[in-house]
Amino acid sequence: MDVFAIRPASLHPAERVAEYRARGWWTDETINDLLQRQVEQQPDRLAIVDPPDKPDLLGTAANRWTWAELDSAVDRVAAALLRQGIRPGDLVGVQLPNSTELAVSYLALLRVGAVMSPLPVQYREYEIEMLARLTEFTAFITAGRIGDRDSAASVVTALASVPSVRRLFAFGGNLPNDVASLDVSAADSLDRADVARHLECFQANPNDCVTVCWTSGTESTPKAVPRSHYDWLAISWATIDGPELTSDDVILNPFPMVNMASIAGTLLPWLRLGATYVLHHPFTLPTFLRQIAEERVTYTLAPPAVLTMLLQSERLLAQADLTSLRAIASGSAPLAPWMVRGWQEDHGISVVNLFGSNEGICLLSAPADFADPEIRAQYFPRYGSAGERWAGRTSEQISLRLTDLVTGEDITEPGRPGELRIKGPMVFAGYLKGTTETSPFDEQGYLCTGDVFEIAGERGQYLHHVGRSKDLIIRGGMNIAPTEIESLLESHPDVAEAAVIGFPDAVLGQRMCAFVAPRTGCVLDADSLLEHLRGLNIASFKLPERFAFVRVLPRNPLGKIVKSPLRDMLDADDPSPAPHGI
Repeated sequence: MDVFAIRPASLHPAERVAEYRARGWWTDETINDLLQRQVEQQPDRLAIVDPPDKPDLLGTAANRWTWAELDSAVDRVAAALLRQGIRPGDLVGVQLPNSTELAVSYLALLRVGAVMSPLPVQYREYEIEMLARLTEFTAFITAGRIGDRDSAASVVTALASVPSVRRLFAFGGNLPNDVASLDVSAADSLDRADVARHLECFQANPNDCVTVCWTSGTESTPKAVPRSHYDWLAISWATIDGPELTSDDVILNPFPMVNMASIAGTLLPWLRLGATYVLHHPFTLPTFLRQIAEERVTYTLAPPAVLTMLLQSERLLAQADLTSLRAIASGSAPLAPWMVRGWQEDHGISVVNLFGSNEGICLLSAPADFADPEIRAQYFPRYGSAGERWAGRTSEQISLRLTDLVTGEDITEPGRPGELRIKGPMVFAGYLKGTTETSPFDEQGYLCTGDVFEIAGERGQYLHHVGRSKDLIIRGGMNIAPTEIESLLESHPDVAEAAVIGFPDAVLGQRMCAFVAPRTGCVLDADSLLEHLRGLNIASFKLPERFAFVRVLPRNPLGKIVKSPLRDMLDADDPSPAPHGI
């Protein structure tokens, strides 16, 4: 099964579980076991550090906790959830910035056996209500406020008409009457007793669904990606082995803990290794650099645009103390070879090239495999290529195919583009029904990624990313489905039709332009369309930076809109940004 009719307790079929357990790729281990191991082995060691600007963001104190203090806070929240009726299998939406409250929410829900669905803090009422209805959230956790937004009050409004939602929770003060208060103070004896009593009856199965993340793809409805302990823990080995992380590392996470990059890239390595976890939110470069210096950070993640900008700014680098930093992971957009070489040769910092997805794509170009930084920037390992060995245990677990985009036949020769298809213990089991009816797997059980690669290298040992097979827009690391924005624009009474495309941007990776055709006799302008979109309470990163007005949209002989002529019309020298905030 690869599209689930209901929220499942166990995700992967029995034959897959038996195969991967026999190979040693999956074990009895759960994510909560990782936490418990660190609490037992090093209770007094520093575990997690809040962002320094958290008091301004959430109105709660910034914490620096040992593993024992973290575990106590987890029991505190788990006990509160249990008393309010949260039970194993309940799907709980969570909208919090990177903070100890978010980390504790993850771990407390895991301890209870509930399923967490993390949402970006940019999401507003429109997205929250839509996702809650799609998967029937049982409860929701947020904060009284996030920045200048009354988050708890917004969630009450968004979820008032969603019948599945039974409980609302929030951290912080000044909460609406129907929102239960949570806090991350130390657990008392009653909290500990309530959790212990629950765990006497509940034992997690590593095949249990533990998270439901979201991927926009190019469809108007986001797709729900359920994952289990099995596949999360399998993919975490790649993000440990590639940058060669150890328990001595200090990991700084500036990426929102809502998807693969942050969860597999930082959260799970931290728990498995017992390293120190430093959180950052919202992204501000001065704070980011200050945390690296003050916390003696050894490893972090950063978008390519930030790494490029830093390398080009002698003033910023002269003021920054990066002497503790030995490696940075980057991805989501192609890495410039000169940039990767510059960090390595001028600063002694290795840039690790990552290519991943919520569904389980996991390609990683590590310094151990790619000593030449320019090769590392451009290519990924072609796992399974004859005569090649790659660092990291997941290289022996991943099976890859490239298939012709027209015929579907396997590609084995260099220079011919094909869709990447992948199989292994890190790949998810399938989408939740209601968010898509389309299977993401081919007849051989490989995940069809939608990403186009070519075989490269003198021995055919590399993969080179060519692009997406669809029109997904990735703006500042956030996926935007053009179809969704098009349908929202077409809900304006004066709009006949709309087509949305992305165009390159040096900082965000891509920006968005909406081509709009008005109804006969109507006149449109950018301000009125922006006001219409804002009135729908959508996330601000989905607002187009440009609008172009046309009489009709170009179509092929079958009547389908074709976007290539629209791309040709874009004038990249005049981005005409729409004024909107984050």
